[in-house]
Amino acid sequence: MGDSVGAGVAVRLGDFVAAHAQQDTGGTWQLESKKMLEIHLDNGSVFTKMGAMIGYYGQLGFERAGAGSAGKFLKTMATGEKAATTKVTGSGILYCADQGKEITILYLDNESIFVNGSDCLAYSDSLAWDIVLTGGASMMAGGLFSLKLSGTGYVAITTHGRPLVLGVAPNYPLFTDPNATVAWSEGMQTSVKTDVNLKTFIGRASGETFQMRFDGQGFVVVQPYEEVVAASGGGS
Repeated sequence: MGDSVGAGVAVRLGDFVAAHAQQDTGGTWQLESKKMLEIHLDNGSVFTKMGAMIGYYGQLGFERAGAGSAGKFLKTMATGEKAATTKVTGSGILYCADQGKEITILYLDNESIFVNGSDCLAYSDSLAWDIVLTGGASMMAGGLFSLKLSGTGYVAITTHGRPLVLGVAPNYPLFTDPNATVAWSEGMQTSVKTDVNLKTFIGRASGETFQMRFDGQGFVVVQPYEEVVAASGGGS
């Protein structure tokens, strides 16, 4: 008796290839799926999270991006590998992903946004960047730093599941878990609130002991997941 499987369990090889083949939807930045980014380069460059490349066509070169100024170098060293990016240069098609997280492509039109370093998948080389430390962050609150991107161009952020945008208004501050905080708008004051009490000592060991506080006018992007990142010093 030959091998067999139940109805609908297996598909013919040709049908599988046809169903999952790469699709060109137009544009230099595309989403092949909710979890896969496609970037077309024509003798240009783009910055990606280190280790994000999953495949490419063409003549592309990869190098660890330099920090630039001495100040940026020191900030990058303080945040460790979480701030590490790769500069991809050349002509070809680049495919990126990050641990099966969902991807959203944002377009900045002479604007700025702050993104958690672990949630920034890629950004245009036309955008200026800096590492910003959150006021009140300390060695104990490792991972509380953000990547500030400014100018005109694209940035791809990642989330575990569908992101939620929460508004912030004057005299109505927002408090978030740092491990669930993905990005936020410019123009707000950020700080770190420490909540050490019996409940946090004997309860779950999470980022809830440290909370991010946002004051002013703007928005914050959170995800339905607490992404624990090893501490390395610095803040957001």
